[in-house]
Amino acid sequence: MNIDPALMEIIVCPQCHGDLAVVGEELVCQGTCGYAYPVRDDIPVLLVDEARRP
Repeated sequence: MNIDPALMEIIVCPQCHGDLAVVGEELVCQGTCGYAYPVRDDIPVLLVDEARRP
């Protein structure tokens, strides 16, 4: 997975607006909700409907 570091500085969880961290092949919210968002073809899919709870 290759996500631009500048992008990682500005994107947040769409559910709770918490910071996101790269965990494996997902972006996991470090805020209150804990949702995990998939990354497909190096593009984060930041849709709550696509997220899973870890």
